Amino acid sequence: MVESSAKLAVVTGADGFIGSHLTQALLAKGYKVRALAQYNSFNNWGWLEEFAAAPGLEIVCGDVRDPYFCRTLCKGADLVFHLAALIAIPYSYVAPDSYVDTNIKGTLNMCQAARDCGVERIVVTSTSEVYGTAQYVPIDEKHPRQPQSPYSATKIGADAIAMSFYNAFDLPLVIARPFNTYGPRQSARAIIPTIITQIAAGNTQIKLGDLTPTRDFNFVEDTAAGFIALAETPGIEGRDINIATGTEISMADTFALIAQLMGKSVEEVTDTQRLRPAKSEVNRLCGDNTLITSLTDWRPRYTLEQGLEKTIKWFCRPENLAMYKPEIYNR
Repeated sequence: MVESSAKLAVVTGADGFIGSHLTQALLAKGYKVRALAQYNSFNNWGWLEEFAAAPGLEIVCGDVRDPYFCRTLCKGADLVFHLAALIAIPYSYVAPDSYVDTNIKGTLNMCQAARDCGVERIVVTSTSEVYGTAQYVPIDEKHPRQPQSPYSATKIGADAIAMSFYNAFDLPLVIARPFNTYGPRQSARAIIPTIITQIAAGNTQIKLGDLTPTRDFNFVEDTAAGFIALAETPGIEGRDINIATGTEISMADTFALIAQLMGKSVEEVTDTQRLRPAKSEVNRLCGDNTLITSLTDWRPRYTLEQGLEKTIKWFCRPENLAMYKPEIYNR
C-alpha cells in the first residue's frame, strides 16, 4: 500500500462520470489530485464543478490530443489515471475519426508523457467493449478482442499502444478494464440513466433499444475503488485486468428492476434509432474478476439493487433531473 498523503495523482477525464468519482475517492484517501477537464471556452469543469473547492484538488483545462500539454500535465506526478476518451458508441458511427484522435492518439500522448516524467505508475482505462459479444463466460482477460464498433476498435488500439510502452520502454503501466459502470452523474447515453430519467420525468412509455443483451453492471464507487487498487498494488505492471462483478442481467430485467424500485407501472417502447447495427451489438457481457480479486484486496461492495437505489435517489432530485433531457435520444 502506498503512502497516499504525499502522492500527486493526475486524472484525465476527471470532468466526466467515472473520472469525477475517482477524483473524489482519491481526495478522500489523502491524495493530491491534478484533475483534467477538457478545455472549453465556457470554462466549464463538468462534474468537477460539484466539488471544485475541495482541498488538495487542482483543476486544469486542456486536451489529451496535444502531446506538449500532456507532458506539462504529468510533470511532478506520482500516479496517472488516464480516463479521457470519447465513449459513446452510437456517436462513433457518426464521427469515427474523432475517436481515433482522442482514444488512440490521446493514449499515446499520455503514455509518452508518463514515460518522460518518470511517473511511478499509469493506469490506462480500457473497456469491456473490446471483448465484443462473449464467446464464453465469464470473460477473462484472455478472451479474444472483437471490434464491433468504431469505439471498441479505438479502445483495442489504445490498449495495444499502452502495452507497447510497457514492453518497449518498461513504462510502469496497468490496464484497467471496467465492465459496465453506472451510478450518479452518468450520461443519459447509457441505459440505466435513460430508464431512470424517463420514468422520473413522468413518462409511462419508456423509449429504449434492444433489451435482449446482458451486461455486467458495476456501481461507480466500486469501479473507482478498482482503479485505486490497481494503482496501489505492487508488482502487477504489464497486466490488463478486469473490474467486474461476475454477474449478468439482461436489459429487459434491468428495466423491470428499475421500474419496481421506483414503484412505477411503465411499458417499454422500441425506438428504432436506439438500435445498434446488428453485427455491432454486443449481445452478452459477463466478466471474470478472478485476476483482480487474486492480485488485490478489491471486492465489489454494492449489489445491483443497492447501487440502483443510490442511483435512482440521485437522479430523482429535481436539481439533478433538470440537467438531463429525457425527451430526446442522447447519442
